[in-house]
Amino acid sequence: MNNELKLSKKSQEFLENLRVYLFSSGKRWDEIEGIVNELEIHLSEAEKNGKPIEKVIGKSPKEYMEMISNEMIIDYRTWFKYICLIIFGALFINIFPDLLEGNLSYSVLEIVGYIVITITFIASVFTGFKYISKSNQSIKIQGLILFTIALLPMLLFSGLIFLNRSIDTPIIYLGNTGSLIIAIIAALFIIGMSLWAKTWLLIIVLTLLTLPNYLLNLTSLQYETQLTLNSIITFGGIGICLWIMFKLEKNK
Repeated sequence: MNNELKLSKKSQEFLENLRVYLFSSGKRWDEIEGIVNELEIHLSEAEKNGKPIEKVIGKSPKEYMEMISNEMIIDYRTWFKYICLIIFGALFINIFPDLLEGNLSYSVLEIVGYIVITITFIASVFTGFKYISKSNQSIKIQGLILFTIALLPMLLFSGLIFLNRSIDTPIIYLGNTGSLIIAIIAALFIIGMSLWAKTWLLIIVLTLLTLPNYLLNLTSLQYETQLTLNSIITFGGIGICLWIMFKLEKNK
């Protein structure tokens, strides 16, 4: 957003919500920025003349967002690429903890279930962001929606674990060579993604998902204690990391 233009808090929130809504609708980022920047200028000029947002957009914020979204083309190619990157990234991140326990082996149900759960989670995130950005809900309601979205994959994975124990499907054993090859591919993918995104977040998350559990297994602590400490260290560490990154980004 152009720092030289002064906008009211209401206009700033509207532009940010519009950006999130269009992005969650699968539109091209450069087109989104072009529309937001142009609208920012119009809103700034209108506010100087004492006009409200509705005078500029001619509709309610919700209707305007939907109208703009319907006029833009969905960038299927780019979003297919992003979804594939997210799915493979999530798969590879979860491979490393399994490698510490030995050679890799997964049932067909696990592989299919994991892909379905990941796609479901991605769809719920975009749907939730779209709803929040256009519905003008209170902070508490927004927090409840985001909490529900975050809880969804945990519930689905718990269900997958139960199904995997109840239903027998073929198991794919990768062996020493196969596990090593997958580990190298996963490591290169994580490093490549981190360089592409210019962030250490993936590597930090991977470390927090694997290292605490590995080190705790070397101790004489009871299993329940290890499980509790591992959850606190892992999710607490990820939360602190995201908070620090948010603060750094906000202070730029």
